[in-house]
Amino acid sequence: MASILEGIDSPEQLQQLSASELEQLAAEIRERLITVLSSNGGHLGPNLGVVELTIALHYVFHTPSDSLLFDVSHQAYVHKLLTGRRDRFHTIRTPGGLNGFMLRTESPHDCYGAGHAGTALSAALGIAVARDRTGGKEHVVAVAGDAAFTCGITYEALNNVAHHAKRMIVVLNDNEWSIDKNVGAIASYLHKIVTNPQFDYLHDRAAKLVEKVGGVTALRMARKAEGVAKGMLWPSVIFEDLGLKYFGPIDGHDIATLIKTFEFLKKQDRPVLLHVITQKGKGFEPAVQKQKKFHGLGPYDPETGETIPLGRRTYSEVFADTMVKLAAFNPKVVAITAAMPNGTGLDRFQTHHPDKYFDVGIAEEHAVLFAAGLAAKGFKPFCAIYSTFLQRAFDPIVHDVCLQNLPVVFCMDRGGLSADDGPTHHGLFDISYLRAIPNLVHMVPKDEDELADMLFTAMQWNGPIAVRYPRGLGPGKPVKDVPSAIPIGKAEVLQSSDQDRVAIFALGSLVPMAEEIARKLEGRDIAAAVINARFAKPIDVAMLEFFAGTVEVILTLEDHVLRGGFGSAVLEELNILGVNTPVVRIGWPDQFIEHGKLDALRVKYGITAEAAVEKLRPYLEVRQPQPV
Repeated sequence: MASILEGIDSPEQLQQLSASELEQLAAEIRERLITVLSSNGGHLGPNLGVVELTIALHYVFHTPSDSLLFDVSHQAYVHKLLTGRRDRFHTIRTPGGLNGFMLRTESPHDCYGAGHAGTALSAALGIAVARDRTGGKEHVVAVAGDAAFTCGITYEALNNVAHHAKRMIVVLNDNEWSIDKNVGAIASYLHKIVTNPQFDYLHDRAAKLVEKVGGVTALRMARKAEGVAKGMLWPSVIFEDLGLKYFGPIDGHDIATLIKTFEFLKKQDRPVLLHVITQKGKGFEPAVQKQKKFHGLGPYDPETGETIPLGRRTYSEVFADTMVKLAAFNPKVVAITAAMPNGTGLDRFQTHHPDKYFDVGIAEEHAVLFAAGLAAKGFKPFCAIYSTFLQRAFDPIVHDVCLQNLPVVFCMDRGGLSADDGPTHHGLFDISYLRAIPNLVHMVPKDEDELADMLFTAMQWNGPIAVRYPRGLGPGKPVKDVPSAIPIGKAEVLQSSDQDRVAIFALGSLVPMAEEIARKLEGRDIAAAVINARFAKPIDVAMLEFFAGTVEVILTLEDHVLRGGFGSAVLEELNILGVNTPVVRIGWPDQFIEHGKLDALRVKYGITAEAAVEKLRPYLEVRQPQPV
């Protein structure tokens, strides 16, 4: 049988396909997703769940004139396959290849790019209002997963949609999962809608009426009857109270019904919401059975779904295992995640301390405020949020935690480059956006054991404190059975001598690079001290002053942007001290870094031992031998 997918170079070609060919296309897309992602890794489960939905959207609507947004846009792989990127799909998430999220610079079909949840409805509303202001007729469709409806920004948008937009279509893609099982009242509300047996009966009767009679008139009659039923069952359906006409729920894997429904909805002259039910991971049994694992993962066996064992523990696992110990030791310790129990490792913590574990959904602002309230009453909350997502909670960090000097611990996973995910997920700004806030301490461990020590230190600290650690595996340092406290603001000298000409202050994961630089300099008969800085704030001023007075140049290393980062803090302190020892800084430049492989990106942007030695060269001219 000839491949249908291989003949699709633009979404317009979908309209030439029969119903059976559309079904075959869906099967071929699933096969392509499973095969390519088994090599590249990526968000398999979410995309397997939206195959038919995306086909139907592109069958009815016409991008790029119509605007199609996905929330979160990691579920846009099928969209990419259908919009002229099929021949490059094998490059997704690889260096120079397709991005794992929608990207405006990648294709005109990507009208809006975002990698954080809860953004699509606000952006779609802005696009719809711009269309209305300019007299346009195009359609605006926002596909939002049910997890996005645990995010406060979504409701801020819903509160404004009916007031500001003439027309707009919201598709609620309900699969009951974000990365983990969705939690909270909203998730329960959506479940109540789709599991009520009376509504299920009335919905099926409406569907049979459409099938039997056919046509737009029958569909309108069915929707009217369904609306009356909803009014009896739920007098205050939340979406209709907010001004969006509610339709559904319908089967998100029934292409024919989806197409009919979208054809009907595009004729509505008002904002509408369509509730579709999908199955995350559909078509690949391992992804259905292990939905957390297959939300986003690395390479796997395309037949069995098994992944390659890592051998060592990740920083996330060390964090979670340490938290289990701390909570057993201190009854006031609690752990909070914003819908990322698997990504942060807190699912391991939940198993041991279910009464001390809180998943608040995709609501980072609420997570921090919730932690502040707990801290105000004597608890010790550890808020585990990726560095890139903690940005969303900046105001509560400043206003509610630090201003009140509350003992909240911010555990920032993915601190540094999140290489394959790209610019939406790199954690390259947290030192800059936290360092200026009074009362806050900021720590960065060099290895797994030091992470455990820093968490123990944070538990004992009576004020706001943050620890950032990278994605993935640590260097393999064994973790002590009993962690020990680290003096706040004290760096650690790893090597030093009386002949040091360079002092290398390295932060976190770049400490091994500092040791490599020292070896290279030693090969040139240049002695260098290596200091594990440990703290981005406060930095060890006494140690900095000592080495600034004894060496010819200071080198700083950080997995963070240079602007406002650790190297900037060193320069500020030297300025305050009135010391003019030269400082060479190694870190990421003032730009958004693309996705790719970590080592290759470090080479490209000069974050290597070789590049550092070269930058030091002008400050280390060979000394002329003194005459005897």
